[in-house]
Amino acid sequence: MTSDFNQAQIHTPDNISSGVSLKKFISTAHERVDVALNDFLPPDQNSTRLREAMRYSLFNGGKRVRPTLAYASALAINNEALTTHLSLLNRVACALESLHSYSLVHDDLPAMDDDDLRRGKPTCHIAFNEATAILAGDALQTFAFELLSEAESVDSNIKIALIQQLAKAAGAQGMVLGQTIDFEAVDKFLNLSQLENMHRHKTGALIRASVSMGATALEATTAQLKSLDDYAAAIGLAFQVQDDILDVTADTETLGKQQGADIARNKPTYVALLGLDGAREKAQELHQQAIAALTDFDHGANYLRELSAYIIARGN
Repeated sequence: MTSDFNQAQIHTPDNISSGVSLKKFISTAHERVDVALNDFLPPDQNSTRLREAMRYSLFNGGKRVRPTLAYASALAINNEALTTHLSLLNRVACALESLHSYSLVHDDLPAMDDDDLRRGKPTCHIAFNEATAILAGDALQTFAFELLSEAESVDSNIKIALIQQLAKAAGAQGMVLGQTIDFEAVDKFLNLSQLENMHRHKTGALIRASVSMGATALEATTAQLKSLDDYAAAIGLAFQVQDDILDVTADTETLGKQQGADIARNKPTYVALLGLDGAREKAQELHQQAIAALTDFDHGANYLRELSAYIIARGN
């Protein structure tokens, strides 16, 4: 079980400031989210085991990509965002991570992918039991919206927009739809358009919400949100392409989950459809699309640019 965090354990500046390396930016974002999640989590009440399962799923070594994208997107709108709007952005970041964690807990269940390893550790239903995992996932999902709804000193229109964006990304127009398509696609052939449609929802929806929510918190213009959504749509697909590549090129220890799982289940993947070289070319193409979408942004969007490259170069 991951130990509790506190502010004294962080030895980095209070704000993630422009000018630091991407590695430092990511690590500082990771630490800040961990601290904020620990602070936001409700106290033990009648079920310590439920809270343990929630913590187990939140603090099990995730890369915090979605929160990091939200912080980076905010900086693209205002390079002082992590000073002026840090409290709200921490809530946005934690809501995204909580929603993402819920999706992984449920995705790993026996009725879905039936995985027993996640981030190098037993999945939640293996570490606890299936019923506790279902309930922990339910609690993490609703916790995400609780975090946003309780944001103080925030314009009500911005708060509603943030909640709407996350809800749309999570539900029948986003991740749940993508997961349904994925579940129904086993043993079936999907062409490139169909494969992209599946992952535009299953993987891409929450990545797009991460970018849009970070910008919305800073009151981005309609034009800015459109450009950022084009960027996020591209990296959302690129993220999945890289996942498919790693599923056949990395080992189980590096991945933190069973290598070759998608092939074993006969799921459609970019590698199966395009071949390994073709999938790598597709990832590069999507990266270039993402960079092009940021043409109208200045150096404040540099972390977004670097994160696009990171997504297709990562090893797990």
